[in-house]
Amino acid sequence: MEVFEIVTLLFGISTLFSFINARWIKLPGVIGVMLLAIVAAIITLVAGKAFPLFTNLVLTLSDDIDFSKTVLDILLGFLLFASALHFDVNKLRENMRSVLTISTIGVIISAMLFAGMLYYVTGWFDVQLPAIYCMIFGALIAPTDAVAVSALLKESKMPSRLETIISGESLFNDGIGIVLFISFLDIATIPGKSFSFGGAALLFAQEVFGGLLLGGVLGWVAYRMMRVVNDFQTIVLISITLVMAICLLSGLLHVSIPLAAVAAGLLVGSRCFDQSAADPKTGEYLGRIWKLIDDLLNTLLFVLIGLQMVTVSFTADYLWIGFIAVFVLLLARLLSILLPVILLRRTLHIHLNNLFILTWGGLRGGISVALALSLPDTPYRELIITASFFIVVFSVICQGLTLNKVVNRLIG
Repeated sequence: MEVFEIVTLLFGISTLFSFINARWIKLPGVIGVMLLAIVAAIITLVAGKAFPLFTNLVLTLSDDIDFSKTVLDILLGFLLFASALHFDVNKLRENMRSVLTISTIGVIISAMLFAGMLYYVTGWFDVQLPAIYCMIFGALIAPTDAVAVSALLKESKMPSRLETIISGESLFNDGIGIVLFISFLDIATIPGKSFSFGGAALLFAQEVFGGLLLGGVLGWVAYRMMRVVNDFQTIVLISITLVMAICLLSGLLHVSIPLAAVAAGLLVGSRCFDQSAADPKTGEYLGRIWKLIDDLLNTLLFVLIGLQMVTVSFTADYLWIGFIAVFVLLLARLLSILLPVILLRRTLHIHLNNLFILTWGGLRGGISVALALSLPDTPYRELIITASFFIVVFSVICQGLTLNKVVNRLIG
């Protein structure tokens, strides 16, 4: 399939699912379209011969779209820039200690606890998943997904401070998650490779600080260009080109696209929305445009996630492990927040009764699926992909739909 054909079909399917959801199902947007995409994928797998045209369409799209590259190298930059652009920087400063603690120490604890418990659980099913692959799985599934969090918190009644912590954590935790993922994957795939704290620290500095520096520099240049023109079309073009440049240069320099996009978005957003700017309406109009881009790309992303279900291995053992992994991850998430809160309670100021909200609000999404699909062809790849899909579907649909009820029950 040609690129234009793929894009047209993807937009057509997304439009159809969005219309069906808005007209009849009436679920929150991303949940509705993802649910319909999953149903379409299941129909393809179960009753493919009964709908040959539809089946060929779904299978062709899944085969021709490199999901990992599309999400990690392109969509993620645009979506995170849009989220960061609208983020309240003042609230982020007030809660920076909590955000940074949970997005670094919390992710490491969550990944390691999940890996240890998963290694024990897989033994129940006589599935031999080596410890290093349990750690790889923990690294890709531990970070919360900024795209899913941003999309679903719009519909929630989360208290302002908790929303800031959850959203801020999801913007910054990809750096440590990707460093752990790459480090563990190298150990698993490179003979004689062992874990090195020095190597991991160097990789962390390159990915994290390199990404923040690149995003900060490009964001500042773009903002200065926006300040000296009054043509709104030019300002929008500058913002779009900024994100495209971040995606391109981050790949060439091997720095974090998510963190570069977040840094640029926070810098541009905090200044363009400032009423002291040359044209106070610039931030308002720019925000509306990027909100529209955010909503459209979110719809496309969650349709892609649902359609990728055709790649899942529906074996009984894998499904059971995926089901149990959901609860293992929730427990690991709870403990990863509880332990820092107990040890640093004088600086974090997070009440224990908010732990369950922070746990249930830690949603997983496209990043975890993309990382799972990027794994090399090993005997353990299918298990990790299946369990990752199970966790993401549960997270988006079940946690997303019940988040308000959990908040109301615990806060009243």
